[in-house]
Amino acid sequence: MIDLTINEKQLKKTIERAKKRNIIIPTFAQMKNPDLIPDKIKSELKGIGLWDITARNLFRITWKNEPVEFGGQFNGVNYLELPEELTGIDARIIALVGKWFPTGSHKVGATYGCLVPRLITGQFDPTLHKAVWPSTGNYCRGGAYDAALLACESIAILPEQMSQERFDWLKKVAGEIIATPGCESNVKEIYDKCWELKKTRNNIVIFNQFDEFGNHLWHYDVTGNAMQEVLNKELDNEDNYAGVVLTSGSSGTLGCGDYLKEKYPKSKIAVGEALQCPTLLLNGYGGHRIEGIGDKHIPWIHNVKNTDMVIAIDDDECMNLVRLFNEPAGHEYLVKQGIPEDTVSKLDLLGISSIANMLGAIKFAKYYELNKNNVILTCFTDSMELYNTRMNEMRKKFGEYREIDAERDYHKIILGQKIDNMLELGYYDKKRIHNLKYYTWIEQQGRDIKELNEQWYNKEYWNSIHQLVPKIDKLIEEFNQQVRLI
Repeated sequence: MIDLTINEKQLKKTIERAKKRNIIIPTFAQMKNPDLIPDKIKSELKGIGLWDITARNLFRITWKNEPVEFGGQFNGVNYLELPEELTGIDARIIALVGKWFPTGSHKVGATYGCLVPRLITGQFDPTLHKAVWPSTGNYCRGGAYDAALLACESIAILPEQMSQERFDWLKKVAGEIIATPGCESNVKEIYDKCWELKKTRNNIVIFNQFDEFGNHLWHYDVTGNAMQEVLNKELDNEDNYAGVVLTSGSSGTLGCGDYLKEKYPKSKIAVGEALQCPTLLLNGYGGHRIEGIGDKHIPWIHNVKNTDMVIAIDDDECMNLVRLFNEPAGHEYLVKQGIPEDTVSKLDLLGISSIANMLGAIKFAKYYELNKNNVILTCFTDSMELYNTRMNEMRKKFGEYREIDAERDYHKIILGQKIDNMLELGYYDKKRIHNLKYYTWIEQQGRDIKELNEQWYNKEYWNSIHQLVPKIDKLIEEFNQQVRLI
């Protein structure tokens, strides 16, 4: 789980390094509520770009950044509601927007939740260790970025077929980049590379997003609270909150569903995956193009027993909507259909997996026959600025995007969504999915089968993780006091 044992010797070196590099570490409380950030730090941020590699941008790991590229301060949660003219359903779909994090994705939060507990306990020595970030894209970007801000060296591992933007940006931040064979769903190849590094290097610490509970915990606490703030603002009656729909890559973001279920016990958690790789739906496998999700295994940090539904999304539909939402002909057609121009102008806030989240939410609404009073939450993990090469590839392969293409995609894919490839999970459906963890984590990765059973049978297992936030914040405060920069 998350070990908070103190290594005094290494912690002293970490504190000295933080002093020299002018590093102050934000608490979870400050990420949830930037009003708690010291005015001195807010003033410094006025002269700093959102993506700048400087330690002060640690305080921009929040859903509440002002949506500007330079000098921004903080406001409410960044979110977007999709109108019924676009979605074709009565229910309200509201999504948290990830573009306004440093690196353009909320993964900087997930990686923060993994690295910082190791630093403030002295378990990770930045003068000795290198942080290894195995990932299918945004996680290793977030990890390399956080590591740079925290004066740590990093190694990024990701499949060779991921978007070129990821590799180009990583060259500026990561100390080393390793490209493994395959595409989005080739995660075992990443794990194999990690085992190779363990055998050949003795100064590495591997932060595997699929089994690092800091990933789950950050989303449980920070994303969960952000979503509750949105509901507090948008709901007239708490019973009208239907649930959260999220595609699963590492399952980290699903942690916010655990938080929301505690606050709204009648709500549901629906998890999406690519139809071309239906692991949760059918114990299936395959390659797909929804970058950031669906990896032929069940993450160790997925609280399967708390999941209510599985939804498979066709990657062809996602890629077609990429063009509808970003090509001039697509915009013109959508405006003709009565979709507000302000909404159309913001559709580039949806990256590929964000589009899959939207489609999953539409299917969820149709399945449960939700009405105009119901709210569905989801997340736009990243935006299209990370996928320009995918747009260029489709233009080259399929040619010009025309009005007739936009008409087809809008009516067939969005308005024509059906309730196929969905499974409402009963007790043994959930257990079947949970049991798939055995093959990856017990047989291949050497985890403890007793802990696997604890995840399923022990009601306090997940609660014990969620209760660590105050302890971590206390350690962060003590660390900052010893660094003496505040």
